[in-house]
Amino acid sequence: MITDLQATVKKDTLRSWRDKGLQKLLAPLALVLIYLFFGFFGRNFFTYNTLVNILDASYVIGFLALGVTFVIITGGIDLSVGTVAMCAAIVGGTAFRTWGWQMGPSLILIMTVAMAFGIFNGIMVCKLKLPPFIATLGTMMISMGVGSIVSNVRSAAFPPRTDSAGWFRDIFKIITEDRTSLPTGALVLFGVTILFHIILTRTKMGRYIFAIGSNKEAARLSGVNVDRWEMSAYIIAGISAGVSGIAFAAVYTTVMPGQGQGLELFAIAGAVIGGTSLSGGIGSVFGTLIGVFIMSVLRMGLPAMDLQAHYQTFFTGVVVIGAVLLDIYRNKKASEVKVLTAADQYRAEMIDKIDSLREGLKDLPADEQSKRKTEITRLKTELKSNFARLKKEEKERAAQLLADEKAAEREYRELVKQENKGGDSGSTTP
Repeated sequence: MITDLQATVKKDTLRSWRDKGLQKLLAPLALVLIYLFFGFFGRNFFTYNTLVNILDASYVIGFLALGVTFVIITGGIDLSVGTVAMCAAIVGGTAFRTWGWQMGPSLILIMTVAMAFGIFNGIMVCKLKLPPFIATLGTMMISMGVGSIVSNVRSAAFPPRTDSAGWFRDIFKIITEDRTSLPTGALVLFGVTILFHIILTRTKMGRYIFAIGSNKEAARLSGVNVDRWEMSAYIIAGISAGVSGIAFAAVYTTVMPGQGQGLELFAIAGAVIGGTSLSGGIGSVFGTLIGVFIMSVLRMGLPAMDLQAHYQTFFTGVVVIGAVLLDIYRNKKASEVKVLTAADQYRAEMIDKIDSLREGLKDLPADEQSKRKTEITRLKTELKSNFARLKKEEKERAAQLLADEKAAEREYRELVKQENKGGDSGSTTP
C-alpha cells in the first residue's frame, strides 16, 4: 500500500514538473520563433548591429520590468516607474549641468531620488492602505511635476562619450576606435536579473513576497510582517527605476520633462508576457527578461518587414492579451477539481497497472520479460476495448438523460399551456 502511494505521489510530481516546465518554455520558445521569423522574412535582420540595437532597446524597459515584477508578485501594481526613472535622470542631469556637481554624485542622486519615490509608494500602499493603482498613479503625476520644477521645464543633457565626465556611458555601451559597439549594458542587465532571481528564490524577502501575493491574510496570520515586506517590493521597484534612468542617460543624450509616461505599461507588459500573474503569487525575473526581449525584437523586427515601429504597440497588446488569457487558463486549471467518470477511473487504474509491469522489465530474465510483455500487450488491448465500451455507455446515458430532460421540459410547457387556456376560458364572461 505504501509502495503504491509513493508511486502515485511520484507520478503526480512528475506531471506537475512537466506542466511547469512547459509553461516556463513558452516565453523562450516564442522569443526564438519571433527572432527566426524576422530573420528569415525581414531585411538584414541577422546582423550584429541589429542585435546591438535589440539589446540597447531592452535596457530601459528591462530594468523597469525587473523591479515591477516584485510589485506584481505581491498582488500590487506600480504605474510610476517610468516617470520616476525620467524624473530621477532629469534631477541628476540638472545637478551636473546647473548645480555644478560631479558625475559620480549626480548618478548617486539619480538612485537616491528614485529610491525615495519607491519608499513613498510603499508608505502610501502599506501604511496608509491606499489602493496601489491610485497611489502609484498619483506618484506618476508627482514625479512628472518634480522633474519639470527642478529643471525649470528644461531638458537635461548629459555629457557626450568624448567628454571625461561621460565615462558612465561605457557601462552600457563601449564603442571601439573602429566604431564597433560592444553592448556591455547586457552584462549589467543579466547581472541585475541574476541578483533579483537570488532575492526572489533564495532569501526570506522573496519567500515572503510570494506568500503575500498568494494570500496576504494567510501570510499575516502566519506571522509575516506584511507591511514591511510588501514595502520592500516597492523600494526595489524604485531602485530599478534609478538604474533605468542611468541607462537612459547613458544610451541617449537628453532627458526631457514629462518623458517616461507610457514606459510603465511596457514594463508591466514585459512582466506579464514573461509569466508573472497579475493576480499575484506567481512570477519570475528570467521570464520577465524574456518578455522584454520579445518586445525589443518586435520593435526592431517590424521595420525589417517594411512596417513602422509603432506597430510594436499593436502587436505587444496582442501578445499581452494572449499572455493574460494563458495565465487565466493556467489558474483555472490549477484550481479546478476534476471529477473522474467510471471510464476515466478504469483507464487510470489500468495505466498504473501497465506502468508497474514496465518497471524493472529490463532487469528480468528473457523468459520473464517475454511473459511480462505479453501481459502488457493483453492489458493494452483490454484497456482499449473496455475504455471505448465504457465511454460509449457513458455517452448513451448522457444522451438519454438529455432526452429525458427535454421530454420533461416539453411536458411541463404543455401542462402550463393547458392551465393557461383553462384559466382564460374560466374567466370569460357569457
